[in-house]
Amino acid sequence: MDIQDIKRELAKPATTFEAGGFRPANTIEESWLGRVFLYRPDEELPLGADGQPLLPLAQFYLPALPCVSPQLAKSRVLTVFIAKSFGEVFAPMGDSWLIREYGYDDELVRKDLTVPASFIKAFPLKAEKLEEDYPLWDGGGVPLHLDREICALMKSGDLDSYYDFTTHSYKHKIGGYPSFCQPGVDPGEDFEFVFQVSSDPKINLNVVHSGSLMFWKHRVTGEWTIYYDFY
Repeated sequence: MDIQDIKRELAKPATTFEAGGFRPANTIEESWLGRVFLYRPDEELPLGADGQPLLPLAQFYLPALPCVSPQLAKSRVLTVFIAKSFGEVFAPMGDSWLIREYGYDDELVRKDLTVPASFIKAFPLKAEKLEEDYPLWDGGGVPLHLDREICALMKSGDLDSYYDFTTHSYKHKIGGYPSFCQPGVDPGEDFEFVFQVSSDPKINLNVVHSGSLMFWKHRVTGEWTIYYDFY
């Protein structure tokens, strides 16, 4: 197996996001960090395990994005809420974080619901398509059989480093691979990485120490799980 074969097997597309830098249109087609304004008519801000409102973290309008995870093929809008204290990794959804998925038939209304004490600043997102995102080498998601092929190429002298032919985006993104700071983890069988929200001074988000909030979805049950690490 040569380098081009490895790249074809490893590469995944992604949508990456930059916060702000333009005047928001305030349409439902816009994606945001720090703001959620689409809800079902009977929904309000979700409450965490401590009874306090969870903070609006993100709203993604999926049909307007250049690339989305296959796990979101039937979803139109995805909204994300997080507690002021991020809680434990892999904590059950609802205790310190919550994702709401809406399909194309769901009735949604605009509600300007805010948490006055939220530290996350609201910015609209500019989306760009990333054709090729690659996993990080140290536990980042390289399958074992490709790990062996890459090591063989390095041992033979045909390759100096894994990073000679790969790139990885640490930005906010849907799709691609998670941006682990420490050696990666496996959330479990049939869980697939879907999106992340990374530390970003513009929105005043620091995941402990320059980490990312990373989210996986189960291919069969639709269950979500969260993980984060940091430097």
